[in-house]
Amino acid sequence: MTVRPRLRYARKALLALAAATTLAAAGLLAGGGTPSRAATQEPCDIYAAASTPCVAAHSTTRALYAAYDGALYQVKRASDSTTTNIYPLTTGGYANAATQDSFCANTYCTITEIYDQSGHGNNLTDAPAGGAASGPDILANATAAPTTAGGHKVYGVFISPGMGYRDDSTSGIATGNASEGEYAVFDGSHYNSGCCFDYGNAETNNDDDGNGTMEAINFGNETTWGYGTGSGPWIMADLENGLFSGANAGYNSNDPTTNYRFTTAMIEGGANQWAILGGNADSGSLATDYSGVRPSGYTTMKKQGAIILGIGGDNSDSSAGTFYEGVMTTGYPSSSTEASVQSNIVSVGYANYSLPSNPFTSGTKVSLTATTPCCTSDYLTGNYPSGVEVGLDAVTSSSSTTLKEDATWIVRPGLANSNCISFETNNGSGDYIRHSGFELYLEPNDGTTLFANDATFCPRAGNSGSNYSFMSYNYSYKYIRHYNYIGYVASDGGSNTWDASSLWYEDTTWAVATALS
Repeated sequence: MTVRPRLRYARKALLALAAATTLAAAGLLAGGGTPSRAATQEPCDIYAAASTPCVAAHSTTRALYAAYDGALYQVKRASDSTTTNIYPLTTGGYANAATQDSFCANTYCTITEIYDQSGHGNNLTDAPAGGAASGPDILANATAAPTTAGGHKVYGVFISPGMGYRDDSTSGIATGNASEGEYAVFDGSHYNSGCCFDYGNAETNNDDDGNGTMEAINFGNETTWGYGTGSGPWIMADLENGLFSGANAGYNSNDPTTNYRFTTAMIEGGANQWAILGGNADSGSLATDYSGVRPSGYTTMKKQGAIILGIGGDNSDSSAGTFYEGVMTTGYPSSSTEASVQSNIVSVGYANYSLPSNPFTSGTKVSLTATTPCCTSDYLTGNYPSGVEVGLDAVTSSSSTTLKEDATWIVRPGLANSNCISFETNNGSGDYIRHSGFELYLEPNDGTTLFANDATFCPRAGNSGSNYSFMSYNYSYKYIRHYNYIGYVASDGGSNTWDASSLWYEDTTWAVATALS
């Protein structure tokens, strides 16, 4: 992991929490900002009206107050290390993804900061080292999770193992045994069994400080501490030294597998009382998966008030998931309040984003040509050089049938996630492209989770500004690249020779050609 200095940037001046309720009621932004949309309440307006106001509000997709027109998040581009903030298109509206797309054209961008919309300044930046892992953590690829909200293209926060965000110096967050509520919208198809894909309250010293020093939403299919019905993922609570799906450690039958493409996950916590709620972020109401007393050993909580995203309280960073929005409140929200928030989330209309003229539909056969000036007549081929490795080969109309088959790929639903794809060779072997040691190989599917992850790639707009690039599903900062005619998954700069920044954008961009066989 490359260690980078922790970057903090000036925060946009907003009202303090004492004025947040006034903001919601008056529909005006602090400092004489743009008026809010008429008769509109967003999640934090709903919480404020119910006297359980937001003390942290994070989203890369939209404003969580009807009157908010400040920055949502910040991105940094690799080409010149400059940053820019991404704002809503309108007051109380959706993120202006076009600003990011323009700023990040022909370069690689990371999300460097997710701003707190509540006015408390609880911004999230890359997490520092903790008791479980070194740091700072890797920053998320800014273009890894395109989606749509309200019909607008927006981006989520795609967390791969090694990534994470945190704020250890917060304002207004519940501490000790004080009550709070938390919700998040996650991608229900993106998860793993690593520890711990969390959003919520954690230790301020980045270490495991014992039972009850955390209270965060957890999403995944880790079964070491707790689990529910089915194979997961489950919405659970990370209370430190345990992921809890109900009143007891281990199995709780009332906590169902919840894997909607867009999933609403909620945790509420009070004095010897807590609850798990979940639902489809695109339709319907919430289900209460658990509501009752705290687990044994957690009757009196010792929450410390840091905020984490994508990691555990001690910086455990082996998890994966995608975050779109989330808030933390002071006070224990009522069921009617949570129902109103769910209705608001559903009204957003989160939906999959499709690439323009998407050629990667399941079952389609494609051939992929390099776009680097050296190699535009070369194809990504599964017979270089030993019949196992994948790399570039010159293929022409007079080439052998075998070579043409080796340079033709059948698009399959991603073995690890059907929202992405896997490439099966057209040579009849049934083998797939997968990376191992970051080099590309042609291998048979062995049915393991590791193979599925290694053989899944997510098509994205081309890194050089046109055509297509293929993001590694389990290393979202790496893309399929040719380097010295051999195929790799490579980052823009890194410790490996094939991570060289020179020509990275061109080498990771591929043109789709008519299938050769």
